[in-house]
Amino acid sequence: MSKSLKRVTKALRDAGLDITPIEMGAETRTAQQAADAAGCHLDQIAKSVIFAGQTSGQAILFITAGGNQVDSDKAAQVAGEPLGKADAALIRAQTGFAIGGVAPVGHLNPIRAFMDPRLLEFDEIFAAAGTPRHIFPISPTTLIKISVAQQADFITISVQM
Repeated sequence: MSKSLKRVTKALRDAGLDITPIEMGAETRTAQQAADAAGCHLDQIAKSVIFAGQTSGQAILFITAGGNQVDSDKAAQVAGEPLGKADAALIRAQTGFAIGGVAPVGHLNPIRAFMDPRLLEFDEIFAAAGTPRHIFPISPTTLIKISVAQQADFITISVQM
């Protein structure tokens, strides 16, 4: 088991949850790949999108429904600072995860997080578990609690499928 997957599993256990990440037969780097592998609606995928805070220098996590796109202007307003592209080094340093497997929990360092309200419309959603092949099921209300995310409007027009 990879270090990243172990951290996610530990974060779930530490939160008192009996959730075991699922290894998928195919990569789940994109929301569509994850939805196809899980056999769920695209918007049931909790996509982790990270920006770099231009004032703080910190990574900021936006957890959005798989079919939605983060609006950078709205996201900057929510974050309270200008945002830029987070490079792989910043993402790895703050979260401990590589791009394509960034989980919403189990980060190496605390991270400010915001969550798309669209995810709360489902009973169950799926999030990356630290690798490009692992996801975990969770209720959106539980995810918002354990990720310490704030619900916020930061998306553009949703792609409903």
